[in-house]
Amino acid sequence: MILVTGATGNIGSALLRELHARGAGPLRGLTRDASRATFPEEVEAVEGDFALPESLKPALDGVRSLFLVSRMGPDADTLAAARRADVEHVVLVSSITVQTHPHLGPAGENLAVERLLKDSGMDWTILRPTQFASNALMWAASIRDREAVRAPYAGTGLPTIHPADIAAVARVALTEPGHRGRTYALTGPEPVTARQQVEAIAAALGRDVPFIEISRREARARMAAVFGEEAADAVLDVTGGDVNDELLAVRDTVSQVTGSPGRPFRQWAAEHAHMFR
Repeated sequence: MILVTGATGNIGSALLRELHARGAGPLRGLTRDASRATFPEEVEAVEGDFALPESLKPALDGVRSLFLVSRMGPDADTLAAARRADVEHVVLVSSITVQTHPHLGPAGENLAVERLLKDSGMDWTILRPTQFASNALMWAASIRDREAVRAPYAGTGLPTIHPADIAAVARVALTEPGHRGRTYALTGPEPVTARQQVEAIAAALGRDVPFIEISRREARARMAAVFGEEAADAVLDVTGGDVNDELLAVRDTVSQVTGSPGRPFRQWAAEHAHMFR
């Protein structure tokens, strides 16, 4: 039995589809509201809340492999619950900032979760993706309202990854041998700037989308109001304010693990154009 947490999210939903399509065996998807889940046929929807680790016990019953996105709740309690349930293998989604920006607070938190997993006694595979293509959804409201997209560091290109490629690597790690005890840094196939992302979305929509580059100060004021100052500074550093060669590097890990090339941002934009209309 494989349990996919975050099963309605960008990665989890794609992972469930991949596992189901390839006949990966009994599958469960964890969600807060099973009545609203639209999982593939034969995937069992189970309810649980990371803020209440005891609620995970029924979902973990009989599970041998677990897909887990870090920092969704008290990870120490979640991993302890998995260990008590005799889960054998955990595939954890962490962040590439663990190796590129270890001094940042969120990166340190992700590293702490990685260490908890390694010390848990369960087998593990750690995925460290870079910036998600789906982060562009933060512009969706502005684009739908025919307003300009405003973003800093317009010329900094990061090798943004399609969430479905993270799911593809997770599927291989969960179902095929040779991936336990491995850590994979994951990127998209090419760097793409914020301006180029907006251009790709515009092409998918078939209309112009204005783009205005703003200062870090302006961007920080907006982000800090939503995420807090530390998180805002961390995001701004890794999206242009404090980049390094390790962060900017394009890696072929997705193709090496899955046998298929990574999907470019323009593909993600075409697949999700309806969310910007």
